[in-house]
Amino acid sequence: MLNVQLKRKRTFAQSMLFVVFLLSSTLAFAQNKVTGTVTDKTGEPLIGVNVLEAGTTNGCITDVDGKYSLNVEKGKTLVFSFIGYSRQEVKVTQNIINVTMSEDSELLDEVVVVGYGSMTRKDVTSSITTVKADKLNVGTYTDPAQLLQGKVPGLTIVQSSDPNGGTASITLRGASSLRSGAAMEPYYVVDGVPGISLAMIAPEDIESIDVLRDATATAIYGSKAANGVIIVTTKKGKSGKATVNYSGYVAFDNVLKNLDMMSASELRAYAKANNFTIDNDFGGDVNWQDEVQRTAVSHNHNVSISGGNEHTTYNASVNYMEKQGIIRGTEMDRLIGRAFVESKALNDRLTLSLNINASVTNNHSVETATDGASVYDAMNYYSPLVPVRDENGNWSEYQGVSQNYNPMSMINEDRHDHEVKRLQGTGKVALALYDGLVWNATVSYQNEQFLWSDYNSSKSQIIKKNGKAHRHTTADHKKVFETYLNYDKTFNQIHKLGLMVGYSWEEGTTADGYGLSVYDFYNDLLGYKNMGIGNKMDMTDIWSSAESTLRMISLYARANYSFNSKYLVQATVRRDGSSAFGKNNRWATFPSASIAWRASEEDFMKNMNIFDDLKFRVGYGVSGNSLGFDAYTAQPIYGATGWFSYTDASGKTSDYRTLAAVRNANPDLKWEQTSMFNVGIDFSVLSGRLSGTIEYYDKRTKDLIFDYPVSTNRYPYGSMTANVGEISNKGIELTLNAIPVQTKDFQWSTTLNLSHNKNVVEKLSNATYSVSYIDQGNPNVGGFVGINTQRIMEGEPIGTFYMWEWAGYDESGVSVFNSYDENSGELIGTTNDPQNKDRRKVGCAQPKLNLGWNNTLSYKKWTLTAFFQGVFGNKILNSTRAQYNNVSNLKVGKNGLREIITGQKANDANANAPSDRYLENGSYLRLSSLNLSYDFGKLGNWINSLKLTATCNNVFTITGYEGRDPEINLGGLAPGIDSRETYYPRTRTFMLGLNVNF
Repeated sequence: MLNVQLKRKRTFAQSMLFVVFLLSSTLAFAQNKVTGTVTDKTGEPLIGVNVLEAGTTNGCITDVDGKYSLNVEKGKTLVFSFIGYSRQEVKVTQNIINVTMSEDSELLDEVVVVGYGSMTRKDVTSSITTVKADKLNVGTYTDPAQLLQGKVPGLTIVQSSDPNGGTASITLRGASSLRSGAAMEPYYVVDGVPGISLAMIAPEDIESIDVLRDATATAIYGSKAANGVIIVTTKKGKSGKATVNYSGYVAFDNVLKNLDMMSASELRAYAKANNFTIDNDFGGDVNWQDEVQRTAVSHNHNVSISGGNEHTTYNASVNYMEKQGIIRGTEMDRLIGRAFVESKALNDRLTLSLNINASVTNNHSVETATDGASVYDAMNYYSPLVPVRDENGNWSEYQGVSQNYNPMSMINEDRHDHEVKRLQGTGKVALALYDGLVWNATVSYQNEQFLWSDYNSSKSQIIKKNGKAHRHTTADHKKVFETYLNYDKTFNQIHKLGLMVGYSWEEGTTADGYGLSVYDFYNDLLGYKNMGIGNKMDMTDIWSSAESTLRMISLYARANYSFNSKYLVQATVRRDGSSAFGKNNRWATFPSASIAWRASEEDFMKNMNIFDDLKFRVGYGVSGNSLGFDAYTAQPIYGATGWFSYTDASGKTSDYRTLAAVRNANPDLKWEQTSMFNVGIDFSVLSGRLSGTIEYYDKRTKDLIFDYPVSTNRYPYGSMTANVGEISNKGIELTLNAIPVQTKDFQWSTTLNLSHNKNVVEKLSNATYSVSYIDQGNPNVGGFVGINTQRIMEGEPIGTFYMWEWAGYDESGVSVFNSYDENSGELIGTTNDPQNKDRRKVGCAQPKLNLGWNNTLSYKKWTLTAFFQGVFGNKILNSTRAQYNNVSNLKVGKNGLREIITGQKANDANANAPSDRYLENGSYLRLSSLNLSYDFGKLGNWINSLKLTATCNNVFTITGYEGRDPEINLGGLAPGIDSRETYYPRTRTFMLGLNVNF
């Protein structure tokens, strides 16, 4: 019996051991351990390489010796990936797998778009920044230029929250003109077509944006490139199965910061404490900012379809956007349609493409005039003691004080609408004539139609004409033809030669328009829709514009040579002829040359094992500025300047126009010419985990165009448009790209760009035309109208504040200012009646440093992006604060800032004088955008990808500026002035977005 039990126990134990052995064998098979070492081509171990079993989350990273260990079944695939190296896949057939990784040249082989062609990044000798679509800013932007804020060193962009305002200002490497508007902005090229309106491009349709920053890159665009060139490349179709993509968002905007105005109770208490009576205290308690503002809701939808085969590809999209402004009555809607098709023929030697863009934009805005007739102004100055409506239900109105308008009345009774229709078509032909030789031709036509419609109702407090309607329209069109030959050939695998020669013809016609006004309507039902029922029309209120046609003919060429991608040379030349200038100077030549040395390709540098890439660049080029001109700039012009009465022989009296000179002829007027010297260093180390660019430039512009006073004894008109001045800009730019942390599931990548620019007006006069200085910057402060606050003068930058110096109070509590001797310029005391002679240089609006800092943190399918933007070392004139510190306004029935209660003396008639008292530090650092996204990837068989995003714009701002927002206009001739009439309150935006591809 005992033996039987022992046998049973032995049998059970043996059985259990057998089971354990099977399990161990199975487990050992399932957990096959694979080990190895990962090195580069020199045999050095690579630390932090991702080793991942394909299609799973099973993975690890290499240690300090480049070693790894991972349990993977035989037959599976291991994926090795590391920044700066090509991805490798290895099938598991053994337990020891050593891998040698090759450097990834993808970044160096990246295609960069240049004028009339493209080249690889490693062969570029100029200063060019490329921003891909996934790196552009995210927001409710109506202008593609806003996508670039903080992304490009040297490119200063100031945004606006106005749905109808677009970009407040944009400058590249400093101001280089005494003309504003287009003359200070970069030149835009869309899909190779110059001068195309960006309003026809939906941000979702952009593939990439290349910014040509130095003259060696921009000179190929000649007379239009002095302020840089921005090249936009839109998405094209790809061969393969048709795909449909939808992207959209809904956004909510609220005001970021309001002015701290007095409440009704505080205003009454202040009046009582200072012994004065407010005549328009009608018992109200209104917060006018709350009445005027709202939470704005916006939404955007973009649907595109693309596909094709090996011979024909296509891409078509429709974009619709509605954007409300936080100011009631401000909003816009826009519809954009785009279609692109490309086809190959003649055994793929001939490429034909057709692109059509169309858009319709409707803008709705409110009054923003001066003298109180601005909603943005009135929502602050209008008295909180006055109710929104009176006892009869009408908008409250108090006529006991001048320039005093109910903001809600202006929003509802003064209507301003603007419709823009745009149509643009482009046809392209590319024919491969010979090995490496391609002939290209492009024909483009663009038409724009503008319609402005205004109606001031019978209840308007601004225009009291029993209803007034005004409408005017203009039409512009532009035709472009370009043809050029490209020859690109590599000889013996080391000699790379590129040649290009071309011809361009442009004709643009603008301002073909007319308009009129009628008033005295029976009712307001139709507004401006049927102007024929107006009873009266004033002949002096007929609007007209002179049609202007400009033509330009250009010849251009480029040659570039690369020896083994080590020694690089490029030269360009362009000759432009324009009808805009005087008959003696209609042609100009714009050359450039640049060289580069990729030191990292030298053997001695390779042996050091420090740099993955190291390139030195130097170049010099000349470009021009013909933007912003009409056909009559250099021509003598006579126009209507008034009216006179004429009585004929029969005694009948009639009114006729008086005609007089309004512009002098200048046959010697010529291009503004900008030359730029540029030195750059491009580098990459640590297998691409740290890379960057350092640039230095010296940019000098001569023959600046300005209107100079002349004697009417010699000329028929009192000013002459002439070439005289000179401006210089010198600067340093730094870009750093880094991946500080990278693990199997987590990565932190960061990009920092810093730029410094010093602007100096070198010359304003010559022997013929002379001015000592040019006054600018009238802040329109009540009681001091016409007092300028800036001065353009030799030796100083544009935006130099030239103001009174506040010196405290006199014995009666009135502000006094430093007073200077008119002849000697010495300080002689103080005065409460400052004059023009007492103004002094007190600061500058131009920043000393611009910053953009982008951080992307990725964890599995989550991505968080934080983008910081800022400017430092600039001054802002807080003229809004000056205006609302006017204690006199309180006594006549308006409102003021709360700081008046403790910061102003009640009898100070100079409290709001535009002096350095209101000149503030404009430096700020802003978390401009915070974006969180989750990528679901492929879902089922019909959703290729799906991504959800949540974005907050203008998250927080660190600044000492006391105004509403320190991001103030930095362009034009009077930058850095916080103006109350036209400043649209900055908003904080919350967005929810969806992108799905089928």
